[in-house]
Amino acid sequence: MNRTRRAGDVAAAVGMMVLACALVAGTTLFAKMLGRALDGAPIHPLQVSAGRYFFALLALVPIILWRRPRFAGTAWGNHLARVAAGWSGVTCLFAASALMRLADATAISFLNPIVAMVLAIPLLGESVGRWRWGAATIALAGALVLTNPGSDAFQPAALIALAAALFIGLEVVLVKKLTNREPTLRILVVGNFLGTVLSVAAAGFVWRQPSASQWALLAAIGIAMVAAQALFLEALRRGDASFIVPLFYTTLVFAGLYDFAVFGEKPGIYSLAGSVLIVTGAVAIAWRERLRG
Repeated sequence: MNRTRRAGDVAAAVGMMVLACALVAGTTLFAKMLGRALDGAPIHPLQVSAGRYFFALLALVPIILWRRPRFAGTAWGNHLARVAAGWSGVTCLFAASALMRLADATAISFLNPIVAMVLAIPLLGESVGRWRWGAATIALAGALVLTNPGSDAFQPAALIALAAALFIGLEVVLVKKLTNREPTLRILVVGNFLGTVLSVAAAGFVWRQPSASQWALLAAIGIAMVAAQALFLEALRRGDASFIVPLFYTTLVFAGLYDFAVFGEKPGIYSLAGSVLIVTGAVAIAWRERLRG
């Protein structure tokens, strides 16, 4: 019975993470549309981040009123550190997405699973076996192939995407620590509340009035992100961070598809080869975990 339940948890965690990837890739697409001024003047990345947190918090209001979560015993220090890392990471990612190809920006920023997997060893006490290291290496190779030498990924904006990877990798580990001691809803509410305060204060320095369609995109970013957060947290709760996090590489596949559908960016041989490697690494980890039962 325990073996069956464990297999079910693994399958559910994989499904949740893949769906979260699709939603996260969608938020970067919307951020690129806002930064490219497809309708009106471009929106600053700090303002995009503010919209992401504000509308995510707004989407949680009905759930807060219904569930009435308790906040006694909240680890405010851990939450604040997590929000600072997450806000920095998402702002860097939105900025990089507006300056370069979406697939390239996402590929560089999503080196964060490697950062998180490494940090999970000293900070969470997790063990990472040869299969996980090997599968993560395959996925990392896929990310490197996607940012092939000579492409526009190698420009100053790539450093912004790299900063996003470092910040988001740290956030993943901090989130995992929170999931071990606090319920999902509290993590979502506290995180988006603190994120709203921080991001709105920062956006005040660059604020400009968005158009109606830009408001809609900002709202879509927030709603999609809070849904992705919920799925991500539940996936982490059902499996080790070092197992679940590398699956996040599938975001690259969704980013490439979205970029092609909206901006006409056709995937080249490097994009296709990188995507195959990334999916191979993710599937290898899930398959090995399932065999362990």
